[in-house]
Order: sequence, then C-alpha cells, then structure tokens
Amino acid sequence: MLKFSVPEVDFISDLYGNPCMSDLSIFFNGNQWMILNDLFKSFQKTFPDIEHIFYETLPPGVLAKQIRDGVLNIGTLQINVLPDIYTSGKEEMQSLKEDGFISNYKQYASNTLAMLIPKNNPANIKSLNDLGKKGVRVVMPNPEYEGVGRLIVKALFKAGGDELVKQVMQIKVASGDTYLTKIHHRETINILLKNEFDVGPVWFTEALHQKKLGTLDYVSIDKKDNMLGYYYIAHIEKLSKNIPASKKFIDFITSNTAKKILNNYGFIA
Repeated sequence: MLKFSVPEVDFISDLYGNPCMSDLSIFFNGNQWMILNDLFKSFQKTFPDIEHIFYETLPPGVLAKQIRDGVLNIGTLQINVLPDIYTSGKEEMQSLKEDGFISNYKQYASNTLAMLIPKNNPANIKSLNDLGKKGVRVVMPNPEYEGVGRLIVKALFKAGGDELVKQVMQIKVASGDTYLTKIHHRETINILLKNEFDVGPVWFTEALHQKKLGTLDYVSIDKKDNMLGYYYIAHIEKLSKNIPASKKFIDFITSNTAKKILNNYGFIA
C-alpha cells in the first residue's frame, strides 16, 4: 500500500477509510472522535462481515450540509459519499427529518460541559463569568456549526444573563478576544496548546480526554450553570445503500457493550 502524506500540508484528520468501497458509511458527531477506534473494533468483532467502514468526524452542522449537498469540498478535493448513518444533536436531526432524509432517530448518550485550559491555568479561570472579563481570550465553538456552541451560549446565559452572552459572543468577537471555531474539536485544542488563548468551553469528555493525555487541563462548570446535551443516531433512509449494516450498528450503539465504551470515555450512556 502506497502511503503519501505530509502532515500539516496534505493531512486530513476527520475522514477515515475508503469512501469508494465501504460496507458502512457513518457521519459521526466530531466531538466523539476519540472513542471510535474502540467502538468500531468492538462492532466489527461482533459483525466481522462488515469489514470496511468509512466515517467522518466533522461538526454535525457541517455533516448535515454535506448530506443535503451531496458533496464535501476540501480544497481542490471533492468527496461524494452516500452516508448510511448520521449522529448529531436533536436540532440537526429534526431538520433532516423535516427534509425527508430520515424518518426517526434515537438517543444513545448524553454529555455535560467543561472549560478546557492550558496547564497551570495562567488566566486563573474559575467560572463561566470569567470568560467575560477583559483580557481573557476565549476559543468558542461557533453556534452556526456546532450544537455544543448553542449549548454553551445557554450556559453563559444561566451564569451571567444577556450581559455575559453579549460580552463573550458579540463584544469580544468584534475585538478578537473570542475566536469562533469551524471544527472546535481540532481548533480549540491546538490553539490552547500554543497558549494563544486562555480558555475553551467544550464537552466534558473532550476536556477529560486531554487531561488524561497530559496535554491540557480543565475547570468544571458550576452545576447550576451547566447544561446536559444529548446525542442521537439515525439511518439516512433517503441515501443509504447499506441498510442491513446500518441496522446492526444502530442496534449495537445502544447495546451494553457500546455503553461500556462510551462510559469509559466520560459519556453518559
């Protein structure tokens, strides 16, 4: 097999496998990228006939647009994949259902929020209200692409009302002290590792994973201000070519085996 890749130049992190010869194609909510190796290994051990899996781990809003458009453009490269399965939050699911791509969807996990920070917490971040302070630089998932971004805005409102939301999402965006990501599970980590910003609100599981790796740390969000987000999965009936395999995976992700994997990574399965 010829391997030709120059990282940072032609290296793509969120597309995996062969899109042309897959037994199953899955568009997976990007923040769950860290569990998928274990998840798919276990799934294929149970169903060895499903040998080739192609999957993407981009933001759910981007994946939903790809489903509608039928194509993903990465520079001069075009990816035309007919996905069998899609995972996301409820808002994206409901929209695809209204457009006729899916007929139903089911919940398989949930998650809370945390604040990812560089080691030693140089900006002394203690609560969500600190995100509104002058000089505190915030990496924020863009609510346009990311369900977690919309959830964080709700948490900001619970913590500090309209004033905190305005400060973080308008005033600091205009000044450059809040940076809105396009792929937060890649950008937030890289930006904080470079010490270019001070804090990035993320899913708890992303913060936990980075802490386990020893790369970054996190600050918990007060329970009264935190939010619970839900993940859903659906078979994309309008496009899918692998119906039996899709049914097997959807059944698998709600099995005790999959729940154990999800819980091991901090998800609430």
